[in-house]
Amino acid sequence: MEAGAQTAERGSGQSPSAQQPAPAQSLPPTAAQTSAEHPWPVRLLTMKISDYVAKMPQVWVEGQVVQATRRPGTTTAYLTLRDTDVDMSLPVSAHVRLLDALPGGLAEGARVVVRASPEFWTKRGVLQLQATDIRPVGVGELLARIEHLKRVLASEGLLDEHRKKPLPFLPRCVGLVCGRASAAERDVVRTASDRWPGVRFEVRQVAVQGTGAVSEVSAAVAELDGHPDVDVIVVARGGGSLEDLLPFSNEALCRAVAACTTPVVSAIGHEVDNVLLDLVADVRASTPTDAGRRVVPAVAEELSGLEAARSRLRRTVLRLVDSESTALAQLRSRPVLADPRALLAEPTRTVAEARERGRRALEGRLREQAGVLAGLTASVRALSPAAVLERGYAVLQTDEGQVVRSPEDAPTGEWLRARLARGSIVVEVVDSEDDPEDDDEGFGEDGDG
Repeated sequence: MEAGAQTAERGSGQSPSAQQPAPAQSLPPTAAQTSAEHPWPVRLLTMKISDYVAKMPQVWVEGQVVQATRRPGTTTAYLTLRDTDVDMSLPVSAHVRLLDALPGGLAEGARVVVRASPEFWTKRGVLQLQATDIRPVGVGELLARIEHLKRVLASEGLLDEHRKKPLPFLPRCVGLVCGRASAAERDVVRTASDRWPGVRFEVRQVAVQGTGAVSEVSAAVAELDGHPDVDVIVVARGGGSLEDLLPFSNEALCRAVAACTTPVVSAIGHEVDNVLLDLVADVRASTPTDAGRRVVPAVAEELSGLEAARSRLRRTVLRLVDSESTALAQLRSRPVLADPRALLAEPTRTVAEARERGRRALEGRLREQAGVLAGLTASVRALSPAAVLERGYAVLQTDEGQVVRSPEDAPTGEWLRARLARGSIVVEVVDSEDDPEDDDEGFGEDGDG
């Protein structure tokens, strides 16, 4: 707000609400009771807001000074105080002695805390802060806040090593979040392209310091995390002061990176710079150039490694072939392999001798049993009825086939059949006598039966 306008408005000697006419008695008393048929006029709404703001106590507010105006001949300075994370700002008026009391004065970009009373100017519809105290936010206080946030994130496990994702060996596409036309972008792209000429990038240029940095970087990271081809994300920025790098220690940005499913590389500042994003990201690169080296392999190194692996494999195979060839030669030099039949010679002789012994034993056994068989055969033949008949005996049988054993079996006049060694004859009994002393011994070899 310009100084002249504010001075004229406030110099009338009336409060902001006192400059407006009183509302009509017929108007709705509360905002909830308004309608299209019974609306509030603008003056009433601004007066209501002014009355509400006037009841607010003084408040401490932190922000970044983006504009400071001091006009000669006036005792009031006008500032624009912007939120440190999002693009929101408020005008602030303060006595010049508050600015003069600050060590080194008050420069644009400084972070301050202001004690102020809110004021609503009804004529312009502007909310303004009337500062009564201004204090710069020192480096020590900023570091203390960062350390506190670090402990909070650590207590939630967002800094744990086990949750960090490994980088892909060869990403299809690298997402890069960096400043517009920045050296960090050139360093990452050039280094990665030198190492792997075919690497592709999805670049998102954003504000990397100031009030819009957190929201822009967070949005770019979320967009690249959802990109189907992006396999790794690099957040890169060059070096700067602690205040310049504060967005990368912001809680909202740290949580946005922790929520990514794509591996994230933090490449903020130089080796000595430390931001909370380095701890939350999956990999911390000391510089943007180091990030370019980490996200892609080097073609020359990979080719060299491949050739070395091929050489090791070749040597291993040759050693294996030599070893097996030596073992095979040793096997071939053994007598059993030089003349395989020699291995069978001794068993062959053993088998032949066993067969001969078995043959002789079997023949002897057969001869022995043949003699026994001959004796048994002779005995059987000697006892055979046919052999008896061959000696001249005959067997007498009645007509019924009964063998005649005594004279009583063949009465006189009966016809009998005499069975001989060859054939038979029929005889008639003309006489018989019982001579118990007669037996086989009384017959000669050619005796009658």
